[in-house]
Order: sequence, then C-alpha cells, then structure tokens
Amino acid sequence: MIFFNKYKYLLLILLFVACSKQNTSSQTTPTPTPTPTPAPTPSPTFVFAKGADISWVSQMESSNYKFYDSTGTQKDCFQLMKNLGMNSIRLRVWVNPSDGWCNTTDLLTKALRAKNAGMRIMIDFHYSDVWADPGHQTIPVAWTGQNIDALKTSVYNHTQSVLSTLKSNGITPSWVQVGNETNDGMLWETGRASTNMSNFAALINSGYNAVKSVDSTIKVIVHISNGYDNSLFRWIFDGLKNNNANWDIIGMSLYPSTTNWSTLNAQCLSNANDMISRYGKQVMICEVGMDVTAPAICQSFLTDLINKVKSIPNNNGLGVFYWEPECYNWQGYTLGAFDNTGKPTIALNAFLN
Repeated sequence: MIFFNKYKYLLLILLFVACSKQNTSSQTTPTPTPTPTPAPTPSPTFVFAKGADISWVSQMESSNYKFYDSTGTQKDCFQLMKNLGMNSIRLRVWVNPSDGWCNTTDLLTKALRAKNAGMRIMIDFHYSDVWADPGHQTIPVAWTGQNIDALKTSVYNHTQSVLSTLKSNGITPSWVQVGNETNDGMLWETGRASTNMSNFAALINSGYNAVKSVDSTIKVIVHISNGYDNSLFRWIFDGLKNNNANWDIIGMSLYPSTTNWSTLNAQCLSNANDMISRYGKQVMICEVGMDVTAPAICQSFLTDLINKVKSIPNNNGLGVFYWEPECYNWQGYTLGAFDNTGKPTIALNAFLN
C-alpha cells in the first residue's frame, strides 16, 4: 500500500508538471514579424544653378549681332550658354520702358527661348521703367504720385500680371527677384529703406504675395549688391525681418577687380554663411562680372567662387549667374565674357565643371 501510494504520488507530480508546461506554452505571446520600415520619400535632386543674365540678347540681335562658339560656328545664344555648361537663364523686366526692350512682351519671347533650350528661369523685377540699382530706384511714370498703399497694389498687380502671362504660356520660373539690388530699398522716395524700412518691407511683401498667388513653388529673392559687405546685408535683412517681410532666398552681386577677387570671394562666402545662420535662408549669387580683357583671371575668379558657393553646407548655396556675358562692343559695357569677334572667352569655361 505504501509502495502503491508512493508511485501514485509520483504519478500525480509528473502529470502536474506536464500540465504546467503545456499551459505555460499556450500562454506565450508569439514573436511578431517585424514590420518593414518604409523607404524614405526621396527629395528632389538638388541641381546647382549655373547661369547667365542675357536680357540684352534680343536687342543685340535686332542690331544684327551674332554669337559664335570657340570654333567660330554661329550659335543661338541660349543654346551657346547651355553648351558652355549653364542650366539657368536670368531675365529682367521693366514696367513700361520707352524703347520696349525688357517689357513683358520682350520678356516672354526670351523666356520661351530659355524654356525651349531646357533652361531654368529667374525673373528679375526692376519695378521701374529704367535701370534699378543701388543708385537708382525710380518709380515708373505710371505710378508717379502714388502713396504707399497704392504702390503696394501696383507692385502686386504688375508682378502678378507678368508672371500670369508667363504661366499662361507654359512658363513657371524657378526664382523671382522682388526688386534689383535694393541696397536702400526701392520705389524711392516712398520705399527708401534708410528713411522708411517698414514701407520697403511692405513693398517686398506685395511682390512676394503676388509671386505666390501665381505659383507657390516659385522661390522669392531679395537681391542686394556687394555680396562681401556683411554690415550692409545685416542692416537690410534685420530691417526686413523686424518689419515682418517675407522672402525665400538672399541674392547677392559680386563685381571684383582683377586684383581683389580672392579677398572678396572669401568675404562673400563668410557673408553667405552668416546670412544662412542668421536668417535661415538660402543664398544665390545673382550677378557676377569682371573686366573682359582679363579672361584668365576671370576664369580663376569664377572657378573659385563657384566652388565656394558649392561648399556651403546642406546645399544652401544655390548657384552663380554671370551678368550679360554675351556682350561685345555693346553700349560701352566692358564686364562681359565674349571677345570682339563674338566668341566666348575662356572665363566661361568655369561653368563647364
């Protein structure tokens, strides 16, 4: 009896252990199959802008100017720029120029040529009937006598009208400058920054809002000359920021001499990095030029500047544009990059890399 009970007791223990293992197993949560991590959505490929402002081209052609490659073969100017390594074209527009050049109609003709050549486009609004630059920001004749509110409306309507004309013809610019070299504002005296920064900021916002109303993807540039001058840039962009102005890109001009280009390039890079850090905006070199009689030095200048802008972290240095390189024997302009026979100098080889 004792022997039986002993084995009976042992049998009960074994059955209990077996059941416990079975229950434990049934309660174990299966290891889940890992969910694949979705691949990140690829961002658009960044393309550094290498370009030229060739706004004079149609006027030059009307005066029987022709353009040639280095072998002397005649080429369309837009195609020639592309063959020289450029992927972008900058074009200016005036409000009502007396001679008709660079008005909306002329702009559209050139923009269509740029598009057909497969180039990206920058539109440069001067908000004047003539040149707008650090020394001239003359109100268009049709806007004379307007107060700040009326000027804001005029800027908005003109900007929207020009861009809508382009868009209805299948052209959406990549970039738009709201003003040209606005070192002391624009539409003087009302929009002069040194006397009324808030008016200048309001005019910038009118242009900005007009651009975005046509296409929100277009990037808006505020453009200042002397890209090496950090104090000038801080003054302008601090003033705009403090007056709630909107912009996407800080544009710069740089016209060094044959002897100071290395210094100015270094100062321009330092200023660009400061602008990016201070305002969280990208930077574009919208205009460069150098004495046409020093093509080798100009090539060194351009190569160095392009490399410096490319070196800015996170692709915040967007590109470099040469101003009117196609000019030769034209209106006394001596900072082009074509020789007297209508062929590009070696300066423009900098854009091939």
